[in-house]
Amino acid sequence: MGQRGHCMGGDYIFSYRKGNENNQMGTGFFVHHRIVSAVKRVEFVSDMMSYIELRGHSCNIIVLNVRAPNEEKSGDSEESFSQELEQVFNHFLKYHIKYDVRKF
Repeated sequence: MGQRGHCMGGDYIFSYRKGNENNQMGTGFFVHHRIVSAVKRVEFVSDMMSYIELRGHSCNIIVLNVRAPNEEKSGDSEESFSQELEQVFNHFLKYHIKYDVRKF
């Protein structure tokens, strides 16, 4: 698993997790300093998947950040990626409204 970190850049805090030893990139989030207090949690599920939960006025907002496998990967890695994505997606509480941007 990659190394976690935070760094400041102007008005933003960047939370990230570096990729693995194969020089694969990780994932992360830029959060403006004005909304840092709304961040409930940042979770790094794997080198390719993370999410941030923000406290909203009437409901929480969860943003799932996913870096999909490229076309050169085998069908097995694509299948395991799809299973991991579905598992994370189903982990969120049932009353959350979920949108799959792949369908837009």
